[in-house]
Amino acid sequence: MSDFVLVHGAWHGGWCWTRVLDRLRARGHRAFAPTLTGVGERAHLLWPGITLETHIADVRGLIEAEELERPVLVVHSYAGMIGTALADRMGERLAHLAYVDAVVPKPGESWSGTHASATRNARLADAAADPQGSFAPPDPAVFGLAAADYEWVKRRQTRHPGKPYTDALDFDPWRVAEVPRSFIDCNAPALGTITVIRQRVRDPRFWDGAWAGGAGARLMELATGHDPMISAPEALTDQLCEAAGAAATS
Repeated sequence: MSDFVLVHGAWHGGWCWTRVLDRLRARGHRAFAPTLTGVGERAHLLWPGITLETHIADVRGLIEAEELERPVLVVHSYAGMIGTALADRMGERLAHLAYVDAVVPKPGESWSGTHASATRNARLADAAADPQGSFAPPDPAVFGLAAADYEWVKRRQTRHPGKPYTDALDFDPWRVAEVPRSFIDCNAPALGTITVIRQRVRDPRFWDGAWAGGAGARLMELATGHDPMISAPEALTDQLCEAAGAAATS
């Protein structure tokens, strides 16, 4: 039995993990899916002062409050920034870090750092025009969703705080690399804003060699879109349990 902490990406909330939570618990694991400040059912807390550090504290607070020892930390999309920070700051508490089609930054880089200028500028302009400093979600079709799943996500998405988009994260990649890691590449269809990350995690020189070193990094692929917890929950659960099993024997 393992403990899982599932962290959603931008515009989402803990709600997006419902199908995976059910499956993990049915297999005998404990699983938690916190919602970050300012989004989802916590959208009423949206304000311009929310930062990347706010969201890091959200997840760290959950781990500490639930007294979790050696959880598998699963981070999706934007939350790769959060997972990287926590592996740097409390890596000894983590059994495994699973990046699900997630941002894997360089030291000193922001979430927006690898995005095309047109994407970055549009989001920054949207946030600048909003009194709460937030920017709107994309159409869920870019995540490869259709029919009922598309409609569900379209209803549930909320605006995302703007500062976490440009907040830089400083960390020691060799310290992060001491945590066993997986990267789950969701590539059917592949989301354009993750293209640079896909290249990085296949490059043995990334993080000056730390990514491929340390406790090891494993590349896994999933033939679905950017929201696999919605479009392929069973297959994603299989891969997360596989990662947890590897962590238990490492």
